[in-house]
Amino acid sequence: MKHGLMIDMDGVIYAGDTLIEGADIFIKRLLEEDVPFTFLSNNSQRTRTESVEKLGKLGIEVTEEHIYNSAMATSTFLKDQYPGCSAYVLGEGGLLTSLEETGIVLVDKDPDFVILGEGHEFTLQMVHSAVDMILAGAKFIATNRDPSPRKAGWNNLGIAATAAMIEEASGREAFVIGKPSPVMMRSASAYMQLLPSQTTIIGDTMETDIKGGIYMGFKTVLVLSGMADKETLSTYAYKPNLVVKAVNEIELPLKWW
Repeated sequence: MKHGLMIDMDGVIYAGDTLIEGADIFIKRLLEEDVPFTFLSNNSQRTRTESVEKLGKLGIEVTEEHIYNSAMATSTFLKDQYPGCSAYVLGEGGLLTSLEETGIVLVDKDPDFVILGEGHEFTLQMVHSAVDMILAGAKFIATNRDPSPRKAGWNNLGIAATAAMIEEASGREAFVIGKPSPVMMRSASAYMQLLPSQTTIIGDTMETDIKGGIYMGFKTVLVLSGMADKETLSTYAYKPNLVVKAVNEIELPLKWW
């Protein structure tokens, strides 16, 4: 039976702009052994090309077909549910590109949807406009609900903070597409043409990667090279199938394959 991997990037493959030791060797093994895999990212800001270029600079040579992100999942969801709809977007790069490629019309007034993604360029005035549009009847989608890392000097609030501001002002809760939402997990499964029983997700966060995998019935591997803290794992009501320090400790084939 075919088995495949969904692999988070930040905290699993790299930390910021630094390669996590052994991650390049692990990906090379997957390519050599013809193991299907997709990098599954909540980041909607980067285009697939930008993600491939970043990985290439770290010595990991993959193609755009190996990338699936929340921008793509959001675009796929809208194409399936509301083909040809219009959207006012607080986001950049990959999100705008994905929406346009699937026929979503980007507008500055009277949208069917307000879509929130990562970004550095949108202003408080744009947030005010988004609130007014939602109050006027636009539906509200967030590509993910990732939190801020709460580090001094960080230049991105995190979507959770911006979404909370818009929700409070509009009284409308965002429909979230990205991990751990089953919407993105199912979309990624369809993209990879894998059944839940054929899928293992590798991630560094209990709240997104591991929880999302459990929602879908995937096998789950937690790496401790990113956000997860080994000392707090026992506080969660769920647990991964395997815990390793980093991806280079993963032995293939996995025991459940």
